[in-house]
Amino acid sequence: MNTLSQKPFALISVSEKHGCQEFAQGLIKAGYEILSTGGSAKHLQAAGVKVIDVSTHTGFPEIMGGRVKTLQPAIHGGILARRGEDEAVMAEHNISAIDIVVVNLYPFEETIANPGSSDTDAIENIDIGGPAMLRAAAKNHAHVVVVVDPADYPEVLDKIQTETLNLAARRSLASKAFAHTARYDGLITSYLSSPDTAALPKYFSPQFEQELALRYGENPHQKAAFYRQKNPPVGSLATAEQVQGKPLSFNNIADADAALETIKLFTSQPVCVIVKHANPCGVATGKDLAEAYQRAFATDPTSSFGGIIAFNHSLDPNTAQQILEQQFVEVVIAPAIETGVAEVFAAKQNVRLLVSGQWPESASVSFDFKLVSGGLLLQDRDLHSVQQGACRVMSQNSPSENIWADLLFAWKVAKMVKSNAIVFAANGQTLGIGAGQMSRVDAAKIARWKAADAGLSLAGAVMASDAFFPFRDGIDTAADAGIKAIIQPGGSIRDDEIIAAANEHNIAMVFTGIRHFRH
Repeated sequence: MNTLSQKPFALISVSEKHGCQEFAQGLIKAGYEILSTGGSAKHLQAAGVKVIDVSTHTGFPEIMGGRVKTLQPAIHGGILARRGEDEAVMAEHNISAIDIVVVNLYPFEETIANPGSSDTDAIENIDIGGPAMLRAAAKNHAHVVVVVDPADYPEVLDKIQTETLNLAARRSLASKAFAHTARYDGLITSYLSSPDTAALPKYFSPQFEQELALRYGENPHQKAAFYRQKNPPVGSLATAEQVQGKPLSFNNIADADAALETIKLFTSQPVCVIVKHANPCGVATGKDLAEAYQRAFATDPTSSFGGIIAFNHSLDPNTAQQILEQQFVEVVIAPAIETGVAEVFAAKQNVRLLVSGQWPESASVSFDFKLVSGGLLLQDRDLHSVQQGACRVMSQNSPSENIWADLLFAWKVAKMVKSNAIVFAANGQTLGIGAGQMSRVDAAKIARWKAADAGLSLAGAVMASDAFFPFRDGIDTAADAGIKAIIQPGGSIRDDEIIAAANEHNIAMVFTGIRHFRH
């Protein structure tokens, strides 16, 4: 039986009311009668939409302050009834078919995100009837259309009007509804399973939606897609606008995210970050972005080829032109672009130009997670920022103010380099970076070799290490290179030996007390 042709009921009960008036009016024109509840009914009636209140339909009033209103056989029987099979039962119990269910849920996520909300507020914004109706309609999608996203209203209405709302379309809407309730339940589970804000949730249920199908993954034989969380933070890669260029690849996205997260560590002064294979290969400050770019590029011109370039200020045409004239680049990302930049990049249509938007000065607290075989590692994101006053000078020689600035600069870069990580820097410019080595002294040797290969002197430079030095050989290597100051966490059983080596070489040594492993 084609229930769409029999002008049955559509039930509308929504928290997010954007577009529901127009959708309801369209459904009425298509021959539906509208059932609605509480605030949704009032909202529709205020717009002149003819509505039958659910209480009138069920013959039972809303009770308990609205907690019980749709949990009725007249509602769920109308949604779950199998057309062509359950008509006798429906007739016996005076149940009318409900062929369209339009529901989105109480704003639980928005409530718990509000610092002023209480636990009572959170509990009262746990929807019960809404998920029950969504799940019932999604289960019975062979006969019922379920709509959870206001963005789907125009397409659904068009398909109803053209009688093209086939099983495949209803199944897709049902899948979206189950994803919506799964994410909703996950948010509630995480909230209830964390006794305080310092605890990680007992159950972790992230929910992401496919945003972009990719040609392949890290390698051509791997399938891949980019998934986006529901409310990504402003200034993140997920909210970035691609102004031009080829579609982003799996590796482009991973490296662009590494570049963007690194550049966020630097605020006022113009800074450029160049990333290759998820590691910064050049970072520098400058009086403007053009100078910052040239200094970052000079750190490692070879690795910069085919890299990802990020800026912390609005990109100007002059800097854009210098990039295109000097190197092959995969992606350029900045919080904004000035007039004329798009025209410069138009000469190289394959270059991917991303505008991230301005990120907040303070990063929001969130989780970092990594899949392992049969499980998941979950941790807080590493948002720790070391200030000069929190550091301890352990050597006889104390850093000058200029050296302090370079130490803190190098420390920020080291935080974003894969462990073991060593960063040499001077005057707001990286001079050599050793990344991802099994031995810390090898990382130091590679960083030194990188500096020499780029023709950069390490005399008077500083060194940052993401973790403590287990032996003095790393200090000896630094001294041989001309390093004058070292910043590191400290905490080795041989710290006394390490400090003695620094004093022996007249090197200033600073302990942060914080480790920045990055695997």
